[in-house]
Amino acid sequence: MWERRSEWRAVGFTLLLWLAAAAQAVARAPRRYTPDWKSLDSRPLPTWFDEAKFGVFVHWGVFSVPAWGSEWFWWHWQGERLPAYELFMKENYPPGFSYADFGPQFTARFFQPDQWAELFQAAGAKYVVLTTKHHEGFTNWPSPVSWNWNSKDVGPHRDLVGELGAAVRKRNIRYGLYHSLLEWFHPLYLLDKKNGFKTQYFVSAKTMPELFDLVNSYKPDLIWSDGEWECPDTYWNSTAFLAWLYNDSPVKDQVVVNDRWGQNCSCHHGGYYNCQDKYRPQSLPDHKWEMCTSIDRASWGYRRDMTMSSIASENEIIEELVQTVSLGGNYLLNVGPTKDGLIVPIFQERLLAVGKWLQINGEAIYASQPWRVQSEKNTTVVWYTTKDSAVYATFLYWPENGIINLKSPKTTSATKITMLGMEEYLTWTQDPQGILITLPPLPPTALPVEFAWTLKLTSVK
Repeated sequence: MWERRSEWRAVGFTLLLWLAAAAQAVARAPRRYTPDWKSLDSRPLPTWFDEAKFGVFVHWGVFSVPAWGSEWFWWHWQGERLPAYELFMKENYPPGFSYADFGPQFTARFFQPDQWAELFQAAGAKYVVLTTKHHEGFTNWPSPVSWNWNSKDVGPHRDLVGELGAAVRKRNIRYGLYHSLLEWFHPLYLLDKKNGFKTQYFVSAKTMPELFDLVNSYKPDLIWSDGEWECPDTYWNSTAFLAWLYNDSPVKDQVVVNDRWGQNCSCHHGGYYNCQDKYRPQSLPDHKWEMCTSIDRASWGYRRDMTMSSIASENEIIEELVQTVSLGGNYLLNVGPTKDGLIVPIFQERLLAVGKWLQINGEAIYASQPWRVQSEKNTTVVWYTTKDSAVYATFLYWPENGIINLKSPKTTSATKITMLGMEEYLTWTQDPQGILITLPPLPPTALPVEFAWTLKLTSVK
């Protein structure tokens, strides 16, 4: 009898151990996401993206050959048949010239990915997003489902996506891939559109195979989706793709996506929110977001006819960066290379200006968080961030009397204030209107930067 009881006790103990081990295994098992927005939207955003703050966007494709109007050249010409575009073609190209004829002229002859990557690194970018395929359908990698309309078969005869990815990753820059879901003139897309998007011939034959190929081949840190607006996410099979991406893909732990996955997804579903191009909220959103904008305010792709009036100034760009980060966003700044693979000097100059500013003030930008107050205005405009218990106040205009008044921070007996790029402590006094800080009495050329100076405040509330 006692032997039998001992046996049962041993069995029971073994069962308990097994159950405990099983419970631990379940607890350790990675969460599985289901293909619905409630589940997918609950995925925490990988921390690298919020810490990065600043990235460079690159719009490059066959549209860089006509390099006129914008990257929507083909649609404006043959989709909308705008008279200005028809006249441009009549005056500059022979009769019967098709958009496909631009393909061989997209040579990327002077494209040196390491030079690009060095420029992006000098700009202070922590991630780079390249157009793998815009709405024209031409792919900048040897897509297996884009025969004779990809950069390996036509034009450069190179894998542009792969080459740039290798170059930026050598410099520890994260690599993102822009991908358009739709293609304006693809026959299967036009067939699905004719069928009221009740069929998915294009999605099955083109969109999904390309997305899977991009992820498996290049292992992107970010997927910047676009071209979603004509169809619901159910047409695109977006939730099924994202569930695979988050659960089983080779980048499931670090990949970040945006919000353009179908009609009504923007600003509601996905990873971080773009909401719309050049989105600039006026108050702190409750969800991670990104402002994407372009140095050429009139186009994302390179334009031969651009003028200085359409080029954002250094100060405009830095102000947008500072405001965006103070409101919890990331800033993605676009350049459009030429068909030859050159980034023109004016774009280089703007990027390098951002990098120079970030070398001094990056402490207030990278890995920072929005403070309890985001901004204030008096004799200047001030934007706040915080990191490691310090508060950073970036003011855009130098006060004429050399004294800046900060109303929001509350000082303590241990408060110290410095200007980034300078070692000396600044003198300050407290009065009912806030902190009065005496700025360094230096000529503009002796200051750390020429615009948007940052004060670091420690031991303030």
